[in-house]
Amino acid sequence: MKRRAFISTVAAASALPLFKPPVIRALSKEEIIHPKALKQGDTVGIIAPATAVTDPDQIGKAIEALNYFGLKNKIGRNVLKGEGYKTRTIEERIDDIHTMFGDKDVSAIFCLRGGYGSAGLLDKIDYDLIKSNPKIFIGYSDITALHLAINKYSSLITFHGPVLLSGFSNYTADYFSKALFNTNPLGKIVNPESKSGIRLVHPTRTIKPGKATGKLIGGNLSIICSLMGTPYEIETKDKILFIEDVGEEPYRIDRMLTQLRLAGKLNSTAGIIFGECTECNSDGLNPSHIWDYTLGEVLDKILGNLNIPVFYGLTFGHTNDQITIPEGVEAEMDADDRVLNILESGVI
Repeated sequence: MKRRAFISTVAAASALPLFKPPVIRALSKEEIIHPKALKQGDTVGIIAPATAVTDPDQIGKAIEALNYFGLKNKIGRNVLKGEGYKTRTIEERIDDIHTMFGDKDVSAIFCLRGGYGSAGLLDKIDYDLIKSNPKIFIGYSDITALHLAINKYSSLITFHGPVLLSGFSNYTADYFSKALFNTNPLGKIVNPESKSGIRLVHPTRTIKPGKATGKLIGGNLSIICSLMGTPYEIETKDKILFIEDVGEEPYRIDRMLTQLRLAGKLNSTAGIIFGECTECNSDGLNPSHIWDYTLGEVLDKILGNLNIPVFYGLTFGHTNDQITIPEGVEAEMDADDRVLNILESGVI
């Protein structure tokens, strides 16, 4: 009886449909797809692929941001009407992604916010649909999972930048506009020079001097690590890796960077930029009392021992002054001067 039950179980399991990820192969420069630049009057699709946004006042803030840039809006049908308070179902979120990419009237897709849950969508996405309907896709934080998967399986340049509920300082709005509305390369990027008293609000620091050239790839450190060992893990060889996080104690940063180091994802890069990490020191957190390195010491200990240029502090990710970075374009970095020079436009 036990043997028959076992055989029946195996047979039933073998009948279940298995997800087969697309074959990964190296992409030639000609295969990388640039979406079309935005222009005033274009329609933007609004989606929430991670945490839901149900507050009508928050939706109003998102539309206010689009109005500022002269853009029309089309809200995903499941954004306001879906099930669940904090998170819509996977099916609902996938439906909004597919609908917006397939809608010929939609020129770009903006995420309302990050939060949690994007990784759960990756094996349900129609990457051929996205590849056949290239358009601007932008967000950050948890949205990193979608950037990495779309970049790998759809060959599409996407944009690591503000979500619609971001603060949009003048600095943020300026880079956002340059990246999405202008077909010229962004060029040299440095932090805003604003000061608090005699000190810079956004200081930078060289960790390992040198210069490097390569395609840009990266995003949120926690999300990048969560995808290791999956078909969607980050490909860093000969690329400029940009990583950021927020509210992580130094020992957690150490753990995640150690994971990437052991996986060969750090030394294989052309260079690394670690973005400004807000609330990533033990002060202001609930320290674990098991680790006494500061964030700076962790970065020096791990990244400073690599044979590639590294610098810290560029303002992308969880910061009020936020750069929009096109993922997949050619760039160069100068760790001595702490400058990123984006050589290729993300849009055409």
